[in-house]
Amino acid sequence: MPELPEVEVIRQGLLPELPGRRIMQSSWSNKRLRLPMPRNNLKHHINGQQIVTIDRRAKYLLLRLANRAVLVIHLGMTGRLTLVSGAMPRERHDHLRLLLDSGLELRFNDARRFGCIMVWPPTEAEHTEYRFFRDAGPEPLGRAFTAAYLQQQGKARSQPVKNFLMDGKMVAGIGNIYANEILFGARIHPLTPARQLEPEQWRRVVTVSRRVLREAIKAGGSTISDFLGAGGRPGYFQVRFRVYRRDGRPCRRCRTTIQKTALAGRATWYCPSYQKPETGQDPT
Repeated sequence: MPELPEVEVIRQGLLPELPGRRIMQSSWSNKRLRLPMPRNNLKHHINGQQIVTIDRRAKYLLLRLANRAVLVIHLGMTGRLTLVSGAMPRERHDHLRLLLDSGLELRFNDARRFGCIMVWPPTEAEHTEYRFFRDAGPEPLGRAFTAAYLQQQGKARSQPVKNFLMDGKMVAGIGNIYANEILFGARIHPLTPARQLEPEQWRRVVTVSRRVLREAIKAGGSTISDFLGAGGRPGYFQVRFRVYRRDGRPCRRCRTTIQKTALAGRATWYCPSYQKPETGQDPT
């Protein structure tokens, strides 16, 4: 599933092309995504409107239009947004196409159909956006993401720190790939209960989170199976992975064999030596 860096890469790839362009027509497939396609709202609030800018919140892209409507896109597990010539033949899993006044089309392609498209009408958009993201945690690249915040939220939580970081109500946008990489960089065992982390460990989490996410964005994201940026190019951050999907291979830091386990049904990788629990911490 695309995580924060991959969604941000798409946003940045579209920013030079979309603002100022007008959506002339929208068309869609007859297949249901995670939510029904908002056909009426696309017709009434999106068609004919000029795109003002593109924002990202957590793993959602928000196309803000001149009439103050917002087109919201979540990529799900296999979703892709690409900008192509309007004359290019439609692909099998193209579920939404937006024809622009430039002659290009913005296409949402999603083979597994776990993504979703939403339209927030002009008169409801501000309130709907507030309610929709009200319970979301802070952005890990934003000012509210601090060691003090994490310690306050985690002090009463017995859940493993990896699950804590992947909880969208605690932190926005961090998924399985980057939770593994962040905890390795912070030298924290992923099974350590969040309440056991010391202030210095939370400071490392903040520092490493920002570094890893920025590096991933700069590298174009991580292409594990089928992720592509807006220009159709794969990312290459996967060549820098320290633990993710490296079980059985030597740790890049200490040469200890990387281990794999499962947490809340998600595969988890760590180095048992480099991420050894500190004195008084119990990761089991």
